[in-house]
Amino acid sequence: MNEWPATKARRVLAALQRIGWRVVRTAGSHRTLRREGWSQYRFAFHDQEEIGPVMLAEISRHTGLRPKDL
Repeated sequence: MNEWPATKARRVLAALQRIGWRVVRTAGSHRTLRREGWSQYRFAFHDQEEIGPVMLAEISRHTGLRPKDL
């Protein structure tokens, strides 16, 4: 069973910013994020878009996001 709840992209982006990710570039709905010690990450979701558990698990692999961070 997956521990990730489906949630809105706006909430995920806010959680990423709380754990140290910063938006360094924006092009439409694509945001390039950067955090010290990590490769940059392209967050390509509209704010109102629902992100499911599988995609959240994928995002966590690249960003260090944890379910409790949401």
